[in-house]
Amino acid sequence: MKLKLGEIAAILGASTGAQEKTVAGYSIDSRTILPGQLFFAIRGPRFDGHDFVVQAIERGAAAAVVSKAFAAKGAVGLASSLIAVREPTRALQDLALAVRRKWGKRVVAITGSAGKTTTKELTAAVLAQKFSVLKTQGNLNNYYGMPLTLLRVEPSHEVAVVELAMSAAGEIAMLSRIAEPQFGVVTNVAPVHLEFFDSVDAIARAKRELIESLVPPATAVLNSDDARVRKFARDFDGRVITFGFNAGATFRGSNYVTLAGHSSRFSVKGSKFEREFTIPLPGRHNVMNALAAIAVARDFDVPPKSIAKALAAPPELHQRSEILTFPGEITIVNDCYNSNPLAMEQMLDTLAAWPRARRRIVIAGAMLELGPTSPDLHREIGRLCVKRGTEWLMGVSGDSRWLVEGAIAAGMSPERAVFCATPEEAAQRCLELLRPGDVVLVKGSRAVHLEKVIELLQKSSEVLAARANRKSE
Repeated sequence: MKLKLGEIAAILGASTGAQEKTVAGYSIDSRTILPGQLFFAIRGPRFDGHDFVVQAIERGAAAAVVSKAFAAKGAVGLASSLIAVREPTRALQDLALAVRRKWGKRVVAITGSAGKTTTKELTAAVLAQKFSVLKTQGNLNNYYGMPLTLLRVEPSHEVAVVELAMSAAGEIAMLSRIAEPQFGVVTNVAPVHLEFFDSVDAIARAKRELIESLVPPATAVLNSDDARVRKFARDFDGRVITFGFNAGATFRGSNYVTLAGHSSRFSVKGSKFEREFTIPLPGRHNVMNALAAIAVARDFDVPPKSIAKALAAPPELHQRSEILTFPGEITIVNDCYNSNPLAMEQMLDTLAAWPRARRRIVIAGAMLELGPTSPDLHREIGRLCVKRGTEWLMGVSGDSRWLVEGAIAAGMSPERAVFCATPEEAAQRCLELLRPGDVVLVKGSRAVHLEKVIELLQKSSEVLAARANRKSE
């Protein structure tokens, strides 16, 4: 939506020396800002955008939104390029809300402890069969990223699909006040961020903020298989649509099977609706994500045939259920973008059901933000690895030592369950033991940097190819 600096300044209760200049976009990163974009000098825990205002202007920024204290310093030559506000982060959010209201169309907001990014991608894909859709790019789902998403809206967009993340109570309510969604999708509630919450029920209350914040006519799209999420329907005045494998779900999945090629096939039955679908993603949890997308799409009257077409196309999911094939029919499941106990359990179930796997190997990074429950939760996942038939386990960094301890306690030999201090060490151990037909799950939180495992294995593909050739000879 093209706005002039004068319009933006008026929305923010400020002034500018370049009233007629049209803004080409919005940025909080001086390193990637493009000419004509408006720069917001955000203060973060480890940086202050005010330190990069000059750089942003030199790179062609139309102007910079800065604090009044910064503007009062009278930076030489910058006065006409500044919009001075009380707090730039709040200004970013206020502008996003103003743009959202000026646009005035439907917003679908998605949250949950796991699966929200995949659900967002699938939902946007099925809605795009009928509408022009704006969606959250990548993981821009917090109090910086979500406003930046809304500021990308064009008058031609008919629906926006946004992802809402949180690590504290009140954050989803705040994001919802900016996005003003009419549709709220909750994928699940699980033990994540327990460093900041005293219980899973407290996490559920924080997730419920989305449902409480929906703008009429409000529709809640809820996971029927999750008891906590199911309760969100209580005392909700709007419409409720549910999805899941439960008998009472509005859109009920059944007949789920894993196909060769790492796809999933399943059936869905709803009111005057029954169809079989195939998605190019492994795992029952991804079927649940697809069920949520189907529920939204049918409420938007997207034809079943169009939904099936959209779901059959590979979604944009970097480092989430990403399947990589190496020489010797070795499969690497790159799911290293994030991790928590529920996500680990889901991926272990997926690995256990993997067709024709010679051996199942898990490289798991420490799960973060679990607070005092971290040792027990890691041990439980270690025990689950054994129950699900994992032959080799490498815990990487920090609290993953408890994961290894749990696996050994459950019967895995210490030679096969090992702790690695770094991703590089885990990659080397994995390379030494890999053989044709193995399936490797690489699952970790971003801070552990398990993408380095993937990179190092890719660089060693010649070694794996040589092993495969020796076997064939």
